[in-house]
Amino acid sequence: MNNHLLAAYRYTSNNWALIQGSKLCGCCNCVEIFPADEIVGWTGLDMNNMDDPAAIDKQTAMCPRCGTEAVLGDKSGYPINAQFLSSMNEAWFQQTIIRPAKPKA
Repeated sequence: MNNHLLAAYRYTSNNWALIQGSKLCGCCNCVEIFPADEIVGWTGLDMNNMDDPAAIDKQTAMCPRCGTEAVLGDKSGYPINAQFLSSMNEAWFQQTIIRPAKPKA
């Protein structure tokens, strides 16, 4: 996997502040591009930490098209276009690892 894809993927979680500063976002799963203000779903808060500013900053955006937690904002510095999102999709969502079953004792 390319190092720049790994580096970019780090911006798809705990990204509340990043998305708030972005104008355009894209999903690495469904490869859709949309304005940042269309994001209304976030993960990471519960009744115990909903008033904690540190927890608020660690929320993760959910894609408004497919619901996955794989949103990248333009504030990350990475391109928000079909080519880059497709590369991210291939690296993270299209890779399948098949491991042989462990023998039963």
